[in-house]
Amino acid sequence: MRCQTERRVPLAARQFTPPTADDQVASHPRGKTRCATLAGALRYSLAIVASTALLAAYANDAALAQSRQVAFDEESAGDAHQIIAALRRSTARYHEFAAALDDGFVLLHECENRPGEGPVGTVYVHLGRLKDGIIDPEQPDALIYEPRRYKRPKLVGVEFAIPYAKWTEPQPPQFLGTPFQPEDEFGVFALHAWVWRQNPNGLFTETNPRVSCAR
Repeated sequence: MRCQTERRVPLAARQFTPPTADDQVASHPRGKTRCATLAGALRYSLAIVASTALLAAYANDAALAQSRQVAFDEESAGDAHQIIAALRRSTARYHEFAAALDDGFVLLHECENRPGEGPVGTVYVHLGRLKDGIIDPEQPDALIYEPRRYKRPKLVGVEFAIPYAKWTEPQPPQFLGTPFQPEDEFGVFALHAWVWRQNPNGLFTETNPRVSCAR
């Protein structure tokens, strides 16, 4: 049965035509109800199909991000020095603070000194890199700066991060054998790498006592 809208025809142009079965059903109150029901069912079915496709795409995206992470861990186990060197080369340009802003990094939070832990620094995040769920040593997700009075911030480290929604493994992701730390306030697993400021507590520790938040 076809559900049609009524089209008004001038009286002079009207000609009598015996009604068809479809016309009789569509003009009957029950027929109109059936048309409306079919239209509603169709819209509902299309919504279900669209939602299913979206969820499938997101699941595939998360699975792809995890497979790339695992492959990176396996390949990087024996050449940590080369990877850190590549990380420094790819971020050296961000000593110029304007370059970071030009590339799309935006302020995530100001420099903070965590009680019982130490200073973290000011973090600028690249949202496009963060959302892709991929750990790439040549494209860190965030930059860590030390604030300076009357001067531009000084680059001291980088940060890698993966949103919780992009990671479904029971264990956190890793970078060069170091597990990421959960950061519930931002909904991500994250890891700091102090590649531009020596850290006596280790390259990948959360805070760095040699970074100052004083301005």
